[in-house]
Amino acid sequence: MSQQEARRGGAAWALVITSVAGFMAALDNLVVTTALPSIREDLGGALHDLEWTVSAYTLTFAVLLMFGAALGDRFGRRRLFMVGLTVFTGASAAAALAPGLDALIAARAVQGVGAAIMMPLTLTLLTAAVPPAKRGMAYGIWGAVNGLAVASGPLIGGTLTEHVSWQWIFWLNVPLGLAVLPLARLRLAESYAPGARLDIVGTVLASGGLFGIVYALVRGPVDGWAGATVLTSLIAGAVLLGGFVRHGIRAKAPMLPMRLFRSRAFAGINAASLLMFLGMFGSIFLLSQYMQSVLGYSPTEAGLRMLPWTGMPMLISPLAGYLSDRIGGRPIVAAGLFLQSVGLAWYAVVVAVDASYAVQLPALIISGVGMSLYFAPASNLVMSSVRPHEQGIASGANNALREVGGALGIAVMSSIFSAQGGYLPVQSFIDGLRPALWVGAAVVALAAVAALAIPSRRKTEKTEKAEGAEGAEGTEGPGDGETGAPGPHDDLVTV
Repeated sequence: MSQQEARRGGAAWALVITSVAGFMAALDNLVVTTALPSIREDLGGALHDLEWTVSAYTLTFAVLLMFGAALGDRFGRRRLFMVGLTVFTGASAAAALAPGLDALIAARAVQGVGAAIMMPLTLTLLTAAVPPAKRGMAYGIWGAVNGLAVASGPLIGGTLTEHVSWQWIFWLNVPLGLAVLPLARLRLAESYAPGARLDIVGTVLASGGLFGIVYALVRGPVDGWAGATVLTSLIAGAVLLGGFVRHGIRAKAPMLPMRLFRSRAFAGINAASLLMFLGMFGSIFLLSQYMQSVLGYSPTEAGLRMLPWTGMPMLISPLAGYLSDRIGGRPIVAAGLFLQSVGLAWYAVVVAVDASYAVQLPALIISGVGMSLYFAPASNLVMSSVRPHEQGIASGANNALREVGGALGIAVMSSIFSAQGGYLPVQSFIDGLRPALWVGAAVVALAAVAALAIPSRRKTEKTEKAEGAEGAEGTEGPGDGETGAPGPHDDLVTV
């Protein structure tokens, strides 16, 4: 590597650039939540319309993430990272200038496209720039910054909405994007994945399938679950997703090779991520509105009161990343998910029309600690569960499943909320919120169970010793070499 490339590929610069870009993409998942009452007042719209201001972003983000990773592998990761960042920044300005709800939803969808190209490449670029021995700490910092985005989303959205206007939750991205673009050009090293191919068929199947499912979940409470449109959307979505799975098994170079799920580590952490975001995003979407619509907090007050939950990753995620290097990520992720589940269950018990903040605080703290323990070790588990040349696919797949979980969580929990209650009277809000939170708690508990399916570090070390003995005898297992086919011990990757 030349001196110029070494300078460009410096770990510190890569960490700063990818963390800021990740912060922008993660921020826009939840920055809208505390602004929803103001957006509804300004632009109009019912609950199912407001869902799309969040879901339009998370859905396009989710369904195009793996395609975005493949584009980077094929045409250059730094180059596509910059393209994604440019699209995201421009769409943010369009969202701020939106004259109506439809235009806002469209701009949010384009934002998701930019984030889908940019976000999976952040981890790939960071992994390439950081030595293996320090990746746990780097992932911890990256995870903490992303956690800060989740944390500050409701607070930033609430503060800007109350003291300036809701449009500024989108204008905020513009100076950040303009600052990061030249840094990425000057300080990141370009890289490619040999032989990378684009999977157009897989992208169409995944996009159509996920859109059908989410659309049906959003429209179900409005049009009726037995309605022709809802049933058609559900059936078509399920068929297309089934086709995506079949395509991932049979195609030569699919965007998501289904063989990766033969690895217990890969399958376990991705199932946990999907379920965790389903329970967490749906809960935050409703709780931020509960604090304003029922308890009467201003947008800023609501954002501040959620900080013990959403702000905790900034404090704990680096420590969690450090511990994952020492004892493995499995026990930390599982413990975090169990705590997140307990926090949501606690909230379901105490939520009321006149609940004091002191009563809510333990649930917020427990949820915050749990979420913090999940973020950094989860990234480490994902990237270490596959071979180096498959890390772009792994990063895209995991981020996609997280975003799918977020979109499904908002749709599912809003459907439960609408079926059991409504906005008015305020007691009706509680009647809808409580069962939704119980569902969220149960889903995150299932995520913890999925995390426990990941192989332990002790088992991994025993397997590595056994494979070392086989290597000394000159034998080569079916998972060795550069074929990319998983071997018998691929579920025992060091985490």
